[in-house]
Amino acid sequence: MLNKGLKDKESTRIDNVLKTLLPLVFVPEPLTGKSQSDIEGQLGLLGLTTKDIANFSPEALTAHLIACHLDWGHLEKFADFLLQFSHKTAFNVSEKGIYLYHYIQRESKSFSFEIHHKLTAATK
Repeated sequence: MLNKGLKDKESTRIDNVLKTLLPLVFVPEPLTGKSQSDIEGQLGLLGLTTKDIANFSPEALTAHLIACHLDWGHLEKFADFLLQFSHKTAFNVSEKGIYLYHYIQRESKSFSFEIHHKLTAATK
């Protein structure tokens, strides 16, 4: 377990990675080679590649993210990334994003209407 100071630094680092990663897939046009390499660079900071995301089972990906100290909010942002990434690339990893939303709802022991709405939209 991380102590408070290290936990805050780790949380800030993860926040920065996700804040950089999410806008890369929210662009209206398809991903370019530069965008793809930027995504790979940011994922590398979490110990992942796009191939890892495609090849990991939802459970293995979730376990990896938990081991990287992502909290519930970070997991939700990563699930958002996975769904957007699925729309922009040949990698269909939306089921892993949906799995993460379900995992958050179940394990956090608190119900989120926002995640519920995201789940509804993702499963349509």
